[in-house]
Amino acid sequence: MAAMTSPATAAAALRTDPPLAADETTMLTAWLDFHRATLAHKCEGLNAAQLRLRSVPPSSLSLLGLVRHMAEVERFWFRAILVGEDTGPDGLYWSKEHPDGDFDLVDTADAEADFAVWQGEIAAARRACAGLSPDTVGKRDRRGEPVTLRWILMHMVEEYARHNGHADLLRELVDGTTGE
Repeated sequence: MAAMTSPATAAAALRTDPPLAADETTMLTAWLDFHRATLAHKCEGLNAAQLRLRSVPPSSLSLLGLVRHMAEVERFWFRAILVGEDTGPDGLYWSKEHPDGDFDLVDTADAEADFAVWQGEIAAARRACAGLSPDTVGKRDRRGEPVTLRWILMHMVEEYARHNGHADLLRELVDGTTGE
């Protein structure tokens, strides 16, 4: 497979700095979009084999695994929790038999298809949030507790930021590329 040019490159091209002054929703969604685009940027220009490269044993962490994991996270928080969609008993990449399938089952995964799924989940998340107040309470609870869109957005920024740190190290391992 050739180097990833789409949708990783397209998503990375959307990377813009969040505004320094804005209302809460604009600020939170801008930071979330920045971190989404950062993960795409870390994957930009790599082929499927490079995207599948694992960090260090026994870890199964890879850039492709991070993309698959974030597709799962987007789906869970915005579709299942926020809007209450029935997303089924299993995830996109994990099941009861393979609870870490998003990370563990990348060896034969179709990287382009997985990037398309991730971008599709991001689009679904944006649709789910459109026009909602940060005080909107999700249709499903988290651990029996109500959760607001504000909390979900903050959590998603944290989730991406943490995993983008992993992506920094993985990209350096793959081809020596460093930087924001």
